[in-house]
Amino acid sequence: MAIVAGVDFGTLSVRVTLVGEKGRMGTAVAGYPLMRSREDPDQATQSHDAQMAALVEATKKVVAECGVEGSAIDAMALDTTGSSVVMVDGAMKPIDDYYLWCDHRAKLEAQQITAMAHATKLEAIDWCGGVYSHEWGFAKLLHWLRHNPEKRERFASAFEHCDMVAATLCGITDPKLVKRSACAMGHKWMWNPKWGGLPGQGFLSMLDPLFDGIRAKFDGEYLTSDHLAGHLSAHWAGEMGLRAGIPIPVGAFDAHWDAIGAGCREGDVVNVVGTSTCIIAMQKEASLIPGVCGVVPGSVHPSYAGVEAGLSATGDIFEAIAKRAGTTVRELAAGLEAYRPGQTGLLRLSWDNGDRTVLVNAELGGITLGWNLIHTAKDELFAAIEGTAFHTRIILERLAENGVPIERVINAGGIPQNSPVLNQVYANVLNKPVLVPDGVPTSIGSGIFAMLAIGAYPSVEAAQSALCLGHRTVYPDPGAVAVYEELYQLYRKVYFAFGTPGAEAVSLGEILPKVKKIAASAAKGEAASAVAGGTSK
Repeated sequence: MAIVAGVDFGTLSVRVTLVGEKGRMGTAVAGYPLMRSREDPDQATQSHDAQMAALVEATKKVVAECGVEGSAIDAMALDTTGSSVVMVDGAMKPIDDYYLWCDHRAKLEAQQITAMAHATKLEAIDWCGGVYSHEWGFAKLLHWLRHNPEKRERFASAFEHCDMVAATLCGITDPKLVKRSACAMGHKWMWNPKWGGLPGQGFLSMLDPLFDGIRAKFDGEYLTSDHLAGHLSAHWAGEMGLRAGIPIPVGAFDAHWDAIGAGCREGDVVNVVGTSTCIIAMQKEASLIPGVCGVVPGSVHPSYAGVEAGLSATGDIFEAIAKRAGTTVRELAAGLEAYRPGQTGLLRLSWDNGDRTVLVNAELGGITLGWNLIHTAKDELFAAIEGTAFHTRIILERLAENGVPIERVINAGGIPQNSPVLNQVYANVLNKPVLVPDGVPTSIGSGIFAMLAIGAYPSVEAAQSALCLGHRTVYPDPGAVAVYEELYQLYRKVYFAFGTPGAEAVSLGEILPKVKKIAASAAKGEAASAVAGGTSK
């Protein structure tokens, strides 16, 4: 029986799962710190060495707990957070810590890239939603070069997290020999075969002379995950207790492979709901979608164009609400199942960490309308769940308007596993059944690509059929759907009016009276049943 290791690097920990031909055998987790700065709240960094040490720890732990020999593992595949960028020297040694995905120091650089791209009519900007994000690679690299003049001479290249880890495990010491992920470079660095790869050197030099010659530092192969990054080196095999020489496919982003592990196929949209939300879909033919993070050939499934969108904060918002209240999300969420749709009288926009999609605006901040003197933190938490569902609907409507098929909605990620209330609210707001995996699908996607690397299955779909978990279905409640339809139209108006620079004048005078009227109806029990009244199978 083939046994492989599927690896998933998250924001605070790495999960290693052993997968056999009958599915998951066991999983283990090891953590690493995220470094923040009190002087600069936009800074968020992480150590490559700490991540590799955690990978060794989690691998040894899961091998021991499953009672298998490390030499029995036939392949290892890994996914990581996206927009986590590390600068390296000519020997592939990190010069600094990663700029983590949630590091938002590069706002000015992103604005300059966006402006220059539109001024020069760079086609790539249209394919990443019309706005280059402060979370993405070129913005972070430019910020690093500007703020670290003493380290520039050592700089040889920059890598996304998934490519850096794969190169490290394979013992690659020349940046030009690293196989780069089409998923990572397509969604965050404006790479696409359509225009010959990365933006041209002329455009990059116009941004800043610090970028002179930068394109040559990114020479190499750009591949989908049905290709190999290399084979496990003797050094790292010894560290983890595995067999040297096992294949390691080209990596990808956690949300993309989480979607594959959750059973995503064409026609599905997967909401990977965690600290933020990544919304993943696939389409046979790539098409432009205004305001969407990226449409990249082969980024989710090698045979489809991958579509990525999302919310810059979801679980982070819930955590912040609980922290301000001096409690935990788990404690604050107790009793939310008794809440009725709209009963709080609060309309909350989930911009606490900016807007990733569809406005792509880092300058926005969270807005809550409708406060009175007796509202509680629990009320705000429920309104925040509703707000993230409304924002998700904004995004799904934009996808559907631009040709992305949406037949099923799957709520993956860590939060849906532990929040029946969130799943029910999403079903009611979207007016669609929501499928939730029967268990945690994290790192199953990595296991699928590891299995494909050794030829254990003929296709992604065949591996999914054998290895993915089943789903339970949460159905929308008709009464709640009617309430949320009315609230959503108010949310949509506020979303575009507040969030769009130069937006046409709109009347907002109806917003608060209508929200209060809905809340009053909910209090009387006239509008809809409580969240717990929804149906699930």
